[in-house]
Amino acid sequence: MRININNFLSTKSKNQKMIDFQDLDHLDGLSISTISANLYNTSRDDLVMFYFREGANFASVYTKSKILSENIKWNINQKSKKIYSLLINTRNANSFTGNQGYKSMQNIAEYISINLTNKQKQDEDYPKKIKPNNIIFGCTGTIGEVFPEKKIISRIPDLINSIKYTQNKLIWMKAALGIMTTDTTPKMAMEECYIGKTLVKIYGIAKGSGMIYPNMATTLGYIFTDAELSNEILKKLLKKNIESTFNAITCDGDTSTNDMVSFFSTGKTDHIKIKNVNDKNLKDFDYSVNKVLLNLAKRVVNDGEGASKFITISVFDAKTDLEAKKIAFSVANSPLVKTAIAGEDPNWGRIIMAIGKSEADIKIDKLAIKFGNTSIVYKGKLEKTYNETEIANYMKNSNIDIIINVGRGKKKFTAYTMDLTKKYVEINSDYRS
Repeated sequence: MRININNFLSTKSKNQKMIDFQDLDHLDGLSISTISANLYNTSRDDLVMFYFREGANFASVYTKSKILSENIKWNINQKSKKIYSLLINTRNANSFTGNQGYKSMQNIAEYISINLTNKQKQDEDYPKKIKPNNIIFGCTGTIGEVFPEKKIISRIPDLINSIKYTQNKLIWMKAALGIMTTDTTPKMAMEECYIGKTLVKIYGIAKGSGMIYPNMATTLGYIFTDAELSNEILKKLLKKNIESTFNAITCDGDTSTNDMVSFFSTGKTDHIKIKNVNDKNLKDFDYSVNKVLLNLAKRVVNDGEGASKFITISVFDAKTDLEAKKIAFSVANSPLVKTAIAGEDPNWGRIIMAIGKSEADIKIDKLAIKFGNTSIVYKGKLEKTYNETEIANYMKNSNIDIIINVGRGKKKFTAYTMDLTKKYVEINSDYRS
């Protein structure tokens, strides 16, 4: 598990590059704890708890896979308007575990509720009784293995005793590291913006490296704000912004049984009251939510299993939004395109192939393709000035931009992916070893 310690320890600009780590600090109303439950038979942190002392409004989007993990089923079945705790475990997906997996969620939720209620009595002037349905779960790891309920329950008291009421960069880093599986770097993002004249924070962490394809979220992502927003507003913001962020990424074309992205509002900032999602005072916040989600989504792709290239596929002037998206993902999910880019081969014919198989209604005489700033195809014909050496040199870059103009309308879509390398095969052929 590699980490750039120099970037971690040194303060960075909030408009950081992919290799930098942002300076997440304290967010009122949220507490964090991490611990090892020995799920990997090592001392690495594999349990992460987010605790909301006064509860948090929330919204979630979940995988559209027809096979749901048991923690997703649990989350969907809880109808509480406020969440007091989110517990995330790694190593075990709690998927295809049946009644044992679901019952484990219930048992752990009941145990956490008792322990957090006791902590409320110890720490709060007006303690609240926390119920099992105030707790949701994130699970990630191997599918089909018995869920380690006893190991996790045995560590809950120490996990709760280790809760930090004040966060700093190190605590956020530990949380981001604690939810990783095959990831090689933690993923964190932040923005500060205004609601009316009041400064608010939006912090987020995510994990994801393989089994990544947009069919909701295709990873685990958790976003937190100290703004005071209703569940309904959070839901609309998340649903709107997920499409151009987590639903715009793919690493390998595979959708997990465990995907979830959740958005929590602690309500600790005293700003002008927001009554609906179209309030003009929410415009800056809406834009910042998109930036946090896109930042995290790009970090997932950038850390794709075995990736050596970050690839952006932009489709312009399509007839419909769906057509633009189909073309972009037809290219982004093509193993032939991805292996050519891994080999730094300027085989633009594979782009042509991928556009054609998208089933979009293509007018050849209007099609244009560029690699970076260099035009390759224009009005359906190879550019007369095409120079393969020039394109081959461009393919050596770590960031590859493919721009496709369909010439049939005004709709556009951008997808983000990575190349397909020998390392990807090595990682996934040895995943459970």
